[in-house]
Amino acid sequence: MITKKRKLSRKEIKEDKLVSFVYKARSFYEEHTNKIFTYGAVAVVAVALAYFYVNQKRTDNEIAGVELSRTMILYDQGAYLQAIEGQQGTNIIGLKTIVEEYGGSENGESAKIFLANSYSFLGNYEEALKYYKDYSGSIDYFKAAAISGRAGYYASKKDYEEAAALYLEASGITEVNALNPEYLLNAGINFLKAGNKKEAKTLFETIREKYSTSLAGREIGQYLALVN
Repeated sequence: MITKKRKLSRKEIKEDKLVSFVYKARSFYEEHTNKIFTYGAVAVVAVALAYFYVNQKRTDNEIAGVELSRTMILYDQGAYLQAIEGQQGTNIIGLKTIVEEYGGSENGESAKIFLANSYSFLGNYEEALKYYKDYSGSIDYFKAAAISGRAGYYASKKDYEEAAALYLEASGITEVNALNPEYLLNAGINFLKAGNKKEAKTLFETIREKYSTSLAGREIGQYLALVN
């Protein structure tokens, strides 16, 4: 006699699926035990390395911040050579060492700008350019400063078109930079030296309209007279 097939309840269906899943999982585990342990170990190591990396970055940044604050005393005094090399017999290690040891941190990257500036103030423009180009931090103010530093280098080499383009790029990094009028003015001056009066005039007029109260805005009249 053929018995009527009983319809399974939702609970029974779920339980059946669970049993099936557990059975399959157990079979997979037994078949791939070695691989699971191997991949699991790799995953644990990867997580541990990531954790170590993040914490090391944080530690490096904190140390670089302390070292930079000490060195800035010399930088602000105009003692640029000492700021670069540090001072023997003190706890000031200098900008060069900070960059070498902590250059991957945010404060270490900021130190590159002050290091480049120091070389520039001392007339070592090639060394300054190297560090301006090497800046890879995330602070907009320093991004603009690095580009402006490169612009100054090309201006000193009388490559006025390149200098103007870089000053203009620096002015566009962020709208909340008090140095933007100066960057625009330098861009205009270099365009003027390159013989591009039209572009220079546009920038000078922008300064007059948007930054009339800035230092560049108060000086702009003499430059507009050269392009009108």
